[in-house]
Amino acid sequence: QVQLGESGGGLVHAGGSLRLSCVVSGSIFSINAMGWYRQAPGKQRELVAAGTSGGSTKYADSVKGRFTISRDNTKNTVYLQMNSLKPEDTAVYYCNVVAKLTWYESSSRDYWGQGTQVTVSS
Repeated sequence: QVQLGESGGGLVHAGGSLRLSCVVSGSIFSINAMGWYRQAPGKQRELVAAGTSGGSTKYADSVKGRFTISRDNTKNTVYLQMNSLKPEDTAVYYCNVVAKLTWYESSSRDYWGQGTQVTVSS
């Protein structure tokens, strides 16, 4: 069983900052990637930022230069530092982990957190 515990969401004025955290717990054999997605009302879930265990990162064009993803492998925790927030960043943010729970699984699977609300007022 894998559990993802998110925290750090809230209400902030435009131009402000928030830092999201996601702690991954459970019996995990290996983690391939960790990241953040978001879903605004009436829109599809979209990638915000993700990073692989090999050090590669990917950001949505809309957040480049403003958001930074980082991880602490010793704590199985991934962070999303969000600066210069805009009203269009308002969404539910979901933590995502791509992992194998056992060595004999043929491929990794996606695991999701419950989501944390980020609201940016203008």
